[in-house]
Amino acid sequence: QVQLVESGGGLVQAGGSLRLSCAASVSIFSINAIGWSRQAPGKQREFVAGFTVGGGSNYADSVKGRFTISRDNAKNTVYLQMNSLKSEDTAVYLCYLYSKTMSYWGKGTLVTVSS
Repeated sequence: QVQLVESGGGLVQAGGSLRLSCAASVSIFSINAIGWSRQAPGKQREFVAGFTVGGGSNYADSVKGRFTISRDNAKNTVYLQMNSLKSEDTAVYLCYLYSKTMSYWGKGTLVTVSS
């Protein structure tokens, strides 16, 4: 059973930064389909950032240039560095991992950006 545990959320002022972590209970060395989504109150879940086949990364247009996804395979951890935060970034941030047959999600960590 794959478990994903997010951490690092909190309250930050607009323009500030946070770094989120997602610790996986399995080795992520060979996993490309891993990344972050978010869900704001009253809105649908949306993709934020993720790795692609070949080791590249994708970002939602709304976070390009401000957020950076990275990984430490030795720690089975994926990070999301969030800079220049805006009030519209307020959401629960969830880590995802897709295997060939299953999709896994963490419980999320809340990020609140005050304006």
